[in-house]
Amino acid sequence: MKRPLTQPISASSKLLSSVLFGSRWLQVPLYLGLIAAQVVYVVHFMVELQHLVFGTLTLTEEAIMLIVLGLIDVVMISNLLIMVIVGGYETFVSRLNLQDHPDEPEWLSHVNANVLKVKLATAIIGISSIHLLKTFINAANLDEKVLIWQTIIHMAFIVSAVAIAYIDKLMPHPDKH
Repeated sequence: MKRPLTQPISASSKLLSSVLFGSRWLQVPLYLGLIAAQVVYVVHFMVELQHLVFGTLTLTEEAIMLIVLGLIDVVMISNLLIMVIVGGYETFVSRLNLQDHPDEPEWLSHVNANVLKVKLATAIIGISSIHLLKTFINAANLDEKVLIWQTIIHMAFIVSAVAIAYIDKLMPHPDKH
């Protein structure tokens, strides 16, 4: 409900509004923490890449495939981190002012909380798919219950992502009207 233009806003109301709106900056340490996690993943990637390169002549094809899938997994998680860091900061904290920057991601221009949720859900499915593929490649060494539960969890991710996308489709989008 909008206030009539003639009604003055009290000083306490202005202060409360400023505090509430300013509280969004409390998320900055969280995004910085995710950047630190990204650094950890880069180090992990380099260690695994080193194992792959130095083991080229001694690793089995299955071992190479598992290491490569692990590297792909790290890249996908890193992409997920970037989406959360950049998209979340842009959506919930402050604009990045990247207009006309040659490296601005295409998706950033139309990101909002719902778009971010759908992108995150699909990224999680991709990560889960890699984990499931690694499990299937190593299936001979695993308990059948592990295979069944990982498959069930993966399917739950898929159902959740479809539900999130469907809900987003049902919601009104102001830019389309």
